[in-house]
Amino acid sequence: MWFQENEGAKFWLQVLSDLKQRGVQDILIACVDGLKGFPDAIEAVFPRPGCRRASCISFATACGSCPRREREQVARDLKPIYTAIDADSA
Repeated sequence: MWFQENEGAKFWLQVLSDLKQRGVQDILIACVDGLKGFPDAIEAVFPRPGCRRASCISFATACGSCPRREREQVARDLKPIYTAIDADSA
């Protein structure tokens, strides 16, 4: 467990480096929240993972950018996309 007053890409680079030193050999998928530099930090230590923005963050961004009166409908319309089993289904 790591504690830091302010999180940033530099902090996560240290965490990931520590994990690698402790024996983690690979990360298959990294789900990130849009923190600038975080994907670069991950790929500096574990070059193979695919970094994806967390779907809840993307969902909130999409709903937050539409008028308040339309958010419920937009959320209903987006749900099948975010719950699809693959990209083709979405």
